[in-house]
Amino acid sequence: MRGAHEGKIPTRNQPIRDFVSDRVAILMGMHLGAPSKPCVAKGDRVLMGQLIGEPVGPLGVAVHASVSGNVTAVEPIPYMTAEPMMCVSIRNDFKDEWVELNPLGNVETCDPALIVPAIKEAGICGMGGAAFPTHVKLTCREGATCDTIILNGVECDTHLTADHRLMLEEPARIVDGLRAAMRALDVKRGVIAIEDNKPEAIEAMSKAIEGRIGVEVAVLKTKYPQGCEKQLIKSITGREVPSGKLPVDVHTIMLNVATAHAIADAVIDGKPLVERITTVTGCVLEPGNLRMRVGTYLCDAIGECGGYSEYPGKIVCGGGMTGTCAPNHDVPTTKATNGIVVFNKPDSRSVEEGPCIRCGRCVEACPMGLNPYLIKHHCDMAKWDEAKKLNLLDCTLCGCCSYACPARRWLTASFKVAKANLAIAAERGKAQ
Repeated sequence: MRGAHEGKIPTRNQPIRDFVSDRVAILMGMHLGAPSKPCVAKGDRVLMGQLIGEPVGPLGVAVHASVSGNVTAVEPIPYMTAEPMMCVSIRNDFKDEWVELNPLGNVETCDPALIVPAIKEAGICGMGGAAFPTHVKLTCREGATCDTIILNGVECDTHLTADHRLMLEEPARIVDGLRAAMRALDVKRGVIAIEDNKPEAIEAMSKAIEGRIGVEVAVLKTKYPQGCEKQLIKSITGREVPSGKLPVDVHTIMLNVATAHAIADAVIDGKPLVERITTVTGCVLEPGNLRMRVGTYLCDAIGECGGYSEYPGKIVCGGGMTGTCAPNHDVPTTKATNGIVVFNKPDSRSVEEGPCIRCGRCVEACPMGLNPYLIKHHCDMAKWDEAKKLNLLDCTLCGCCSYACPARRWLTASFKVAKANLAIAAERGKAQ
């Protein structure tokens, strides 16, 4: 996917601009793991960066107020999940009064033993889409070792340019975050991976790494979905992550460039993760890359970009290939919302699913070497365990199979539903 089909042209040259709305709705379940537990009540006044959600369980992540102001509600709200999600809503007083922060200072001289605890306290999770708790990723289990940390600056999904602009405008901060992670784990090699369709970012990051110990920039040929974790690790290290295993099993850890930026904020300034860059594009009058507070409503972000240029047919949080459709524009952004893409009615219409003709194109297109048409057969009959036996859990939901299918089979959508059902079954099993 290159050229006009990438959808990046409207925003790739748009500088980051700040936008702060008068309200935020901060979800307690923005990360992979159990939702956080609210620790504030309606009517409370909170400061920016104040803890409002306590971590729960081994994959728990702290949640902080992204504005100062008064809590207007603590209640479940409809979201892009099967059930409503607990949320803390805050009316912004625009004073931006911060809670007292505890910075560690320079990433090259601070105590490396304090870096991962600072990341945990800051509530950082993966900002490339998966939202995996970063402090967990940077805590190698007993017997595991890491010799390479990769920063993912590929941003291969369509329409997204938030990471591209971050690399152009704040490259030194990204390198600071990478160096902090390297020092925390005593890793000697850090690689910033960027595809060759981002020459300006390659130049900016190459200058930023000058004089930084053990850091290099790897320029990769543009190829979707190279930004997926396992594909990128193979491209950089030549190592293949086995089915059912994690990157650390091949001595590698991967972070998004925005996550590295957040790590630098946490270490240098003591700031928790309360804002991020999000690309707002598609059928909006003024597409752009906004630095927004976590919990900003989609409609407010779209309004900041001039509103709709056409009647919206679909709003996607994330990129055009891997993003999730929002039920409406009255849902909030999260720590992982890297894009808001508005499609018009013609481009968002559903295509009738045809019968499988056994052409094998989905098999050829799958970067994980799976058999999508056979997995879909079991998914259609709700045989989740049979689909799992065919390595469904290795599916990255990249959408390549659906894109290649001439019968327009709803492959990726079926796999997403199947994986969700398997996750629910696993949670119920743990509870018994």
